[in-house]
Amino acid sequence: MSFETREEVLENLLRQPKPSCPQCGQEMSIWEVPPINFSDGLGWGAPFLYVCFNDDCPAFSQGWDEIKENYAHTASTRCLIYPGTTQVEYMPVFGRDGGKGQILDRELVERQKAEEEAIKSGFRELAECYTEKNHERMLSMTLDAARPMRVRVKAAQMLKDFGQVESIEPLKNLKAGNSILAKAIEEAVAAIHERTFTRECPFCAEVIKIRANVCKHCGKEVAGV
Repeated sequence: MSFETREEVLENLLRQPKPSCPQCGQEMSIWEVPPINFSDGLGWGAPFLYVCFNDDCPAFSQGWDEIKENYAHTASTRCLIYPGTTQVEYMPVFGRDGGKGQILDRELVERQKAEEEAIKSGFRELAECYTEKNHERMLSMTLDAARPMRVRVKAAQMLKDFGQVESIEPLKNLKAGNSILAKAIEEAVAAIHERTFTRECPFCAEVIKIRANVCKHCGKEVAGV
C-alpha cells in the first residue's frame, strides 16, 4: 500500500479545479494547514484544505456578529471544505488577513521550489569553495543580493576561516538589510582581523597591523588608541 507525500498531495490539488464556496459561490483557495492543533486537539486531519477568503462571503461578513453574540469574542469564520469530500466546516479567524499567509497557488509553489533549488545549488557551490579554499568566490556569494539569504549567510560564515584582509572593505561597505547576515559579516570581519593580526585605523578606517604605532595610510599615531 502506497502513501502520497505532502508534496504529491499538493501537486495533485494544484492540477484539479478548485471547488466553489457553498456560501458565496466564489472559487476557494488551497490552504496549507499550520502545524498547530485545532478544536479537539487532534489536528485538522489533512495537510491542505480548501478555504474561502472572500470578505463578502456570509460566513465571514456575518460571522462577526454571530460569534460576538454567542461567544462574546471578536472573531469571524471562513468556510472550508476537505479535499475529495463535500464536508463543509468553518474555521475561526481573528481578522481580515487571518490565515492568508497559508494560501497556496501554483505560482507560489513554483517560486518556493526555485528558492529551494537555488539554496541546494548554492550550498554545493560553497562546498567546492571550501575544498578549494576559494575566498574570492565566497566573498562574491556573500555580496550577491540575487543569492538566497541562507546561502549568503553561510558564505559569510565560511569567510571567518578563509577570508583575506582584502575581503574586509567590501564586507564593511555592504548594506546587508538582514540582521542574521549582518551578524555573520561582523563575525567574519572580526575573525579575519584576529587571524591576520590586523585592525582598522580609528581615524581613516584603513586596515593596519595591531602593533602599528603610526597608521601607514593617514600618518596618525594609533599606539594605545
